[in-house]
Amino acid sequence: MDDIKKYEKKSEVLKAIAHPIRLCIVKGLMDNECNVTKIQECLKLPQSTVSQHLSKLKAAGIIEGERRGLEICYRVVDEDVKKIIKVLFE
Repeated sequence: MDDIKKYEKKSEVLKAIAHPIRLCIVKGLMDNECNVTKIQECLKLPQSTVSQHLSKLKAAGIIEGERRGLEICYRVVDEDVKKIIKVLFE
């Protein structure tokens, strides 16, 4: 039973990065930690849309945010996801 839970967690991580916008966000955060405004400007999407995608990535444990003054700076913390992104974009 423990094995299936491990597979379920890995599956949830893959689902979270399977969306093109979230994949782009994760790839971008691996290159450079940044805040919602910078991500929004880069992707040319509404801030609310970017925030929703960031929430899904945070819920999956892929990224974390660190408050710096008035903004939150996001970074990728899941080592498996880092490996996946490197393989995908080599």
